[in-house]
Amino acid sequence: MGLRPRGPGRPESAAPSPEPAAGLPARRAAAAVLFAVLEQLRPLDDALAELGDGKLAGRDRAFARRLVATALRRLGEIDAVLASHLAQPLERAHPRARSALRLGVAQIVHLGTPAHAAVSATVEMMTGHGTDRLKGLVNAVLRRVADGGHQPREGLAAARKNTPQWLWTTWERAYGADAAAAIAAAHLADPPLDLTVPADAEGWADRIGGLVQPTGSIRVVDAGPVAELPGYAEGAWWVQDVAATLPVRLLGDVAGQSVLDLCAAPGGKSAQLAAAGARVTAVDLSPRRSRLLAENLRRVGLPAEVITADAVSWRPPEPADAVLVDAPCSATGTIRRHPDILHLRRREEIERLLPLQDQLLAAAVDMVRPGGRIVFATCSLQPEEGMARIAALIAGGAPVVLDPLRLDEVPGLPEAVTADGTLRTLPSFWADAGGMDGFFAARLRRLSTG
Repeated sequence: MGLRPRGPGRPESAAPSPEPAAGLPARRAAAAVLFAVLEQLRPLDDALAELGDGKLAGRDRAFARRLVATALRRLGEIDAVLASHLAQPLERAHPRARSALRLGVAQIVHLGTPAHAAVSATVEMMTGHGTDRLKGLVNAVLRRVADGGHQPREGLAAARKNTPQWLWTTWERAYGADAAAAIAAAHLADPPLDLTVPADAEGWADRIGGLVQPTGSIRVVDAGPVAELPGYAEGAWWVQDVAATLPVRLLGDVAGQSVLDLCAAPGGKSAQLAAAGARVTAVDLSPRRSRLLAENLRRVGLPAEVITADAVSWRPPEPADAVLVDAPCSATGTIRRHPDILHLRRREEIERLLPLQDQLLAAAVDMVRPGGRIVFATCSLQPEEGMARIAALIAGGAPVVLDPLRLDEVPGLPEAVTADGTLRTLPSFWADAGGMDGFFAARLRRLSTG
């Protein structure tokens, strides 16, 4: 491992409880998932998906996800705590031990797990992968953490410590220091569950135990397993962050119109369009994601033509009335739900995505009829993935004009309509109610080419 505890403390040979700790399977799963994210650089959802197929019961699965999400959200603090109890840098640790130690600190400092249970369970996890010999060391380090009286950081201190500097800098430059701090603070809490309900939102809110939001979504706190909520089996609603519902609203009344949804999986926006009466063609490049899209639409009983194709080169048989471009992006607006993004995204990845976003916008212009509408959306907080792409399209001579939004088109969110008439939500909006994802969206109108 190349590590030893710093300073005096309980001896490394102090034995943990010989009895298996409660929740040990969930903790082992959490360690495997955290290892996959931070050491193998795999997306959190992909790593969590491997916990399916009956490997973990619903309660244990939820506990494992909470453990990992807490470790990812508070990784800056966690690593600082460990550094104060280690004589050598954490980077020298055995990767599996590093994951276990981080989860141990997450439990002791951030989740309020009794110290003896967190220490004992973490030590018990140290089997296989050549880590058995490290049990004594992990035990000693975590006992020192438990004795150290560490408390979670709060406010600005927590926001700064747990946010990569490059992201903080871009948000501060784009939105100001106070907004950057509020964005980062919003990423530290578990988000509520938002549901899109095409009919009888008030009735379903009563049955589910949620509240209808000004935009029409139902928000549920501490929802538990989604598949066990009333209405899931009959397809009465689908999971969709309240901010993710807004781009479709910008297309206005789409009843009876032909609408293309580009990069459509997993299908929430396609479902919105179909529920509003549009004739939807949903296009996605990935066969796997296209199958997921089709399955999601079937569950909620809404029709759409699903096409697996590259939206950059694919063209419809005839121009559509409207096109929604839900472009691939850095997804930094979804960190509150996907905290792995904090640690997996790199600035250079964003730069590589910009040409694709431009190509998709240009394709959308080709696909829509004169007078038709285009909505370009990204679930990103990065300004280069927002208005900069629209400005580049117009500056390049594309036959489109910006169609500014009105305040009444985004109920309950006047702050989301920018001075230039585009949509910009931040995770800190509706902070007292649990926040929302960060989204950019702009509406364009196709000009006649003569």
